[in-house]
Amino acid sequence: MDKLKRVLSGRDAEEPSGLAEVIDATSLGWGTRVKGFIACFVIGCVCSILGSCLLWIPKKGLVLFAVFYTLGNIASIGSTMFLMGPVKQLKRMFEPTRLIATIVMLLCLILTLCSAFWWHKAGLALLFCILQFFAMAW
Repeated sequence: MDKLKRVLSGRDAEEPSGLAEVIDATSLGWGTRVKGFIACFVIGCVCSILGSCLLWIPKKGLVLFAVFYTLGNIASIGSTMFLMGPVKQLKRMFEPTRLIATIVMLLCLILTLCSAFWWHKAGLALLFCILQFFAMAW
């Protein structure tokens, strides 16, 4: 059966390499991909909503909002990797038409966390959250 799969996929001339075996062994079925997508997307939405609720806490609310909003965005990006696969997702994110938006979004993700944890600047964290939103929408 494995020989038939190799012939049909165009890999009949060579034995599968170690990398090909790992890729075949770790590939997910469509149902598993959809479940992973839904789980990560729901976690991302919950983190974003939780961050919005924590925004109104005195003193630390803005920092908590920035952190949970950023974690929500990271989970949402991770959710689409289940559908497309990580390599294809990264290739599409770094296409020339999306390169600037991807760089701005990743930079804002990092700067939001830096401004919340190291610089302790709540206003700057909020600015980077807004820029994250616009970069994701772009």
